[in-house]
Amino acid sequence: MHIEDFNALDDAEARAALLACAAVDDWAERLAGARPYGSPTALVDDARALAAAWSPEQVEAALADHPRIGERPRGEGASSAHSRREQAGVDAGDADLARRLAEGNARYEERFGRIYLVRAKGRSGAELLDLLEQRLANDPVTELEVTREQLAEIALLRLGELVGIDTGAMA
Repeated sequence: MHIEDFNALDDAEARAALLACAAVDDWAERLAGARPYGSPTALVDDARALAAAWSPEQVEAALADHPRIGERPRGEGASSAHSRREQAGVDAGDADLARRLAEGNARYEERFGRIYLVRAKGRSGAELLDLLEQRLANDPVTELEVTREQLAEIALLRLGELVGIDTGAMA
């Protein structure tokens, strides 16, 4: 959709579209309430600034909307569709990789008490596993910040897809 189309959505539609990017209520509310945006870049810049201030509680709540890496999302909503596309690099037929991801996910959840979240788009299953193993060495405070950063990357990529721009080049 073009930025003009996003600006023209009613408040509930705009919030729903934003919540499919990141299930952070305040973020979606503030972005929807700041319309109209003059450009997609202005929207993404505003979204990035707001995401930098997400609290640990907001990050934890937003994780409930994400499947484990290597698992297929449940449901048919926009967020599930995003996750299916983003995890396309994980080869569902590689049993060894699937086992290692499942074991790594379990270790991560035991260590940090939440799912392992990483921007999966454009990464192979092997890369996601390597990142998981690296992040298991983080202390809890560092890892929470890394998780917030990854959640923001995912949100900004999804938002870019929504309004038709490549946010990867904007980082």
